[in-house]
Amino acid sequence: MEKSNFVDQIRIFCRSGHGGAGSKHFVRNKFTAMGGPDGGDGGRGAHIILRGNSNLWTLLHLRYYKNVLAENGEGGSSNNSSGRAGKDVIIDVPLGTIARDEETGKQEVEILEDGQEVVWIPGGRGGLGNANFATSTNQAPEHAQPGEPGLEGWKVLELKVLADVGLVGFPNAGKSTLLSVITAAKPKIADYAFTTITPNLGIVEYREGKSFCMADLPGIIEGAAEGKGLGHRFLRHIERNSILLFLIPADSDNHKKEFDILLNELEQFNPELLNKQFIIAISKSDMLDDELKAAIQSELPANIPHLFISSLTNKGLTELKDLLWKVLNQPVE
Repeated sequence: MEKSNFVDQIRIFCRSGHGGAGSKHFVRNKFTAMGGPDGGDGGRGAHIILRGNSNLWTLLHLRYYKNVLAENGEGGSSNNSSGRAGKDVIIDVPLGTIARDEETGKQEVEILEDGQEVVWIPGGRGGLGNANFATSTNQAPEHAQPGEPGLEGWKVLELKVLADVGLVGFPNAGKSTLLSVITAAKPKIADYAFTTITPNLGIVEYREGKSFCMADLPGIIEGAAEGKGLGHRFLRHIERNSILLFLIPADSDNHKKEFDILLNELEQFNPELLNKQFIIAISKSDMLDDELKAAIQSELPANIPHLFISSLTNKGLTELKDLLWKVLNQPVE
């Protein structure tokens, strides 16, 4: 079986650098037999830093990067010379990446902007040399600080796709076909369920050079919130989308029931998803006459905008883009 190039979660062991020890040293030369303290400070241990990179769309490049061990700081030396700080480790990640501690599950970092740098795991501070502890009553301190240890532990990097519009629907609802028609994306398309097993992103060109991003996400099945099918791996990507475009095929046995199942899976996974903007599109509608359209329309929720589209004939796609742009740019109440 061909391995996917889309990796949206990895587990790695991280250890930041230990701080260097401060020096306990006194001036000793041919002119000074019993000089004062001149021990320098230890260098800081290296940080582990996450940096956003808009050219990345997957965590694939980190798949075999199992151990991230940052450099220790150097110890201080005589003549008040400080030790060199450890060289920071910078890990490039795609936008939308979240870093968590595996043991506690706590979210530690979120990367949303290109070039954004966040110190994820700080290195230990270097210890102070004995020159820092000289006083009028203790002019020859025998004490210098050890460096602070770095931090270590198993961490999880998790990618949630950043897109303005997320396509939601059962497998084989026509999501990939729609994305291929209204964007330049070329997702795999075939007439069977679960053609899409990883998110595909495409840019929808709008009027006057404007554009927005649309994501074709793997299809929901009943029980997805409990981990069935692609389960949580799919649902977490929806959390980033401003609009959820529900795609229900015209040849569905029960359009309202299909929408209700999709809605229920979202609610079971995260009730906050119900606060997003919803739009319903009935796909493959080139096979419908006016009477069938009216029958389907009567089944759909009156408070959610809906329209009929056909990716095959391009019917309704201009109206769909107009509606998506309008909802994306409406003022927040």
